[in-house]
Amino acid sequence: MAAVEYSEHMDAHGEDGMRRRDFLNLGAVAFPAAGAVALLYPLINQMNPSADVLALAQIDVDISHIQPGQAIKTIWRKQPVFLRNLTPREIQEANAVDVSTLRDPQTLAERTKPGKENWLITMGVCTHLGCVPLGAGEGENRGPFGGYFCPCHGSMYDTAARIRQGPAPKNLEVPEYAFTSPTTVRIG
Repeated sequence: MAAVEYSEHMDAHGEDGMRRRDFLNLGAVAFPAAGAVALLYPLINQMNPSADVLALAQIDVDISHIQPGQAIKTIWRKQPVFLRNLTPREIQEANAVDVSTLRDPQTLAERTKPGKENWLITMGVCTHLGCVPLGAGEGENRGPFGGYFCPCHGSMYDTAARIRQGPAPKNLEVPEYAFTSPTTVRIG
C-alpha cells in the first residue's frame, strides 16, 4: 500500500512540477521577447516619416491665377514642383516632336491628364544631379526648346518638360496629382 501512495504522491507533485516548469520556460522566453520589442520599437519607429513630411503628404494648389504660358513653383515634400499652363502653341510644339528621337520617349498626353492637356505638373528637380532648372519664374531662361533650362550642367527641356539636350538622363518627373475642382489640383 505504501508503494501505491508513493506513486500517487509523485503523480501529483510531478504534474505540478511540469506546470511550474512550463510557466518558468514561458517566462524565460516571454521576458526577452518583450525586451527585444521594447528595444526594436524605437529603432523601427524612427524610420517613419517626420511630422513635417506627413503634413505635406498632399498639398492643394489653386491654379486659377496661372495664365496660359505662365508657370509657378511650389514646394511639396521639401522639393520644388512646377505647375505650367501651356498655351495652344506650346501644346502644338510638344505634339509635333517625333517621340522616337527623344532620350526618354514620352508624349505630352502621357505627361498630362486627359481633358487637361494644358496643365503640365512636374517635379522641379533636374534628373542629372538634382539642381532646380530655370523656366518657372517670370523672365527666367527657358532654353532653346521653350521649357526649362538647368544652369548647373546645361540640361535643356522642351515645353513638355522632356529632356532634349544636355546630360540629364530622363524627363522631369511627373508626380501623382489629381484635379479636385476646375481650379484646384491636389499633388500627392
